[in-house]
Amino acid sequence: MDFRDVKNIEYMNQGDYACPGCGAGLSMRHALKVLGEKTIIVMPASCWSIIAGVFPTTALQVPLMHVPFATAAAVASGVKNAYRKKGQDDVNVVCWAGDGGTFDIGLQALSGAAERKEDIIYVCYDNEAYMNTGIQRSSATPPGAWTTTTPTGNPLIYEKKDMFNIVASHNPAYVATATVAYPDDFYMKFEKAKNAKGFRFIHLLSACPPGWRIDSKDSVKAMRLAVESGMFVLMEKEQGKPIRVTYKPERFIPVREYLLFQGRYRHLDENTINEIQIRVNERLKDLDLL
Repeated sequence: MDFRDVKNIEYMNQGDYACPGCGAGLSMRHALKVLGEKTIIVMPASCWSIIAGVFPTTALQVPLMHVPFATAAAVASGVKNAYRKKGQDDVNVVCWAGDGGTFDIGLQALSGAAERKEDIIYVCYDNEAYMNTGIQRSSATPPGAWTTTTPTGNPLIYEKKDMFNIVASHNPAYVATATVAYPDDFYMKFEKAKNAKGFRFIHLLSACPPGWRIDSKDSVKAMRLAVESGMFVLMEKEQGKPIRVTYKPERFIPVREYLLFQGRYRHLDENTINEIQIRVNERLKDLDLL
């Protein structure tokens, strides 16, 4: 899909409650341009529960269901089957959840829906912590990143959970990573997810200026640096096919350029930064990118 085809399409109203530069707000706006009006959003507790606005208003021009933290994939499964019973199989039922509601609290419902091959799209906008409630660590928080609940003394004790491969192990119809900082890649993946049948999962890297301690004008740059450094790889896997990397930088920049661009990493010493670089290189080698 050419992003110029959708530049004048809007399914998100002005006046949402997102912070300036919010990657989650940008991601929803552009995802809906592809998904279209025949979409219903199922949303567990998250930043987007606030961004959408206070009842009875909403920032979205498509139906929105707020659901308990752990239940998004289960509720979406029921909604999809209800539409199917009504003969409306062309409605996109989309879970829109943060990393807390995906990597942690909602993982069991996600796994069950993926195992049952439910015909839904699950989107995780990953800002790498529980940002809405005060920047607490989640299992999506990268090693070394500051949060208000990260133990001190050993910044690399935890690894970020590998949701791409966790979901891929369920053999879904489609699984991908994306970021709105690369719009053509972003649109292409939402188009594939929209047209596929079965369980589909898109993992979005979503910058959070307050949580990442960056200026609001720099959120897109931060997401681009994540990709250019190899901290976040743009890739996809269609059912029955191998993993495909959809964008490879001409040259990976050092991870320190990404890390020190954000306040949440500025406490790291050179030894820790070097260890993170080693871990990133190992993952890139596993993907035959180095």
